[in-house]
Amino acid sequence: MRAKTVLPAVAMTAVSMVLTLAVVVMWLGTAVPWPVALVVGLGIDGGWLATLAYERRLAAQGDHNRAVTAVGWSFGTLAAGVLVAHALTAEESAGAWLAVAWLPIAAKALWLVHAMWERTALTPVALDAIRGIQQEARDEAAVARARLRAEAATEETRLTAVTEAGARVARVQAKTAQTLAGAWSTLETARAGEETGRALTSVTARVTPGVTPRWELPVWGPTEPLTSRSLEAAPALTDEALDVIVDEIRNSETPALSYREMAARFRAAGHSASEVRLRAAWKRVA
Repeated sequence: MRAKTVLPAVAMTAVSMVLTLAVVVMWLGTAVPWPVALVVGLGIDGGWLATLAYERRLAAQGDHNRAVTAVGWSFGTLAAGVLVAHALTAEESAGAWLAVAWLPIAAKALWLVHAMWERTALTPVALDAIRGIQQEARDEAAVARARLRAEAATEETRLTAVTEAGARVARVQAKTAQTLAGAWSTLETARAGEETGRALTSVTARVTPGVTPRWELPVWGPTEPLTSRSLEAAPALTDEALDVIVDEIRNSETPALSYREMAARFRAAGHSASEVRLRAAWKRVA
C-alpha cells in the first residue's frame, strides 16, 4: 500500500529534476559557460532534494517544520519558474516546454499526498477491527430491516383478518336487524289490526268480563328502572374525618407508612377523596 503513493512521487521527482537541470544548462549555456549553468541547475535540484529529504526525516519522527516546508516549496516554485521562463523565451516548441513546466510543483504535491497518507495509515489489525465493526453494523441493520418488514407483514395480515371479521359481523348484524324489523312490523300490524283486537277481546272477556286489555308489544332488554340511590355520589368526607382516617392508616404499622402506601390502602378501604385533599390531609397529619 505504501508503494502506491511513494513510487509516483519518486518518479515525478526524478523527471522534474532531470528536466530542470537540462533546461538550465540549455538556457543559460548560451550566456554563461556550461559548467556554471550545470552548477546552477544542480543547485536548484540539490536544494529541492535536500529540503525534501529533511521533510521526510521529520515526518518519520512524527514532526513538522513550517520553515523547511516553505523552503521546499520555494525551490519547487523556482524550478517551475525557470521552466516557464524558458518556455516563454524559446523560439521553437514553446507550448511543449510550457506544458511540462508544472512537473516540479506536481512532484511536491505528490510528496504532500504521500505524507498525508502516512499520517492517516492504520495497521492491518486496526483495519480488520474497523471492517468487523462495519460488518456488524450492516448485519444489525439488515436484521432490523427484516424484523420491521416481518412485523409490518404480520400487522397487515392481522388488520386484514380483523377487517374481514368485522365485515362479516356487520353483515350478520344487518341481516338480523332486518329480520327483527320484519318481525316487529308483523307484530305491530297484528296488534293494530281491527280483527285481531276483536279476537283478543273475545278471548280475554271470558276471564275478566268487562275488561278489554291492550296487547302491548314485547320489550327487548331489562325493564326495571334504576334506583336513584345508585346514581347519587357518596358523600364527601370532611377534613376532620379525612385526617382521622389518614392518621389511622399511616400509623397502622411501625415505622409509619409512606404517602404512596397510605394512599393505596386508603383507596383499597373504599374511601373516596381527591388527590389534592388526600395529600393536604397527609401534610397536616405528618
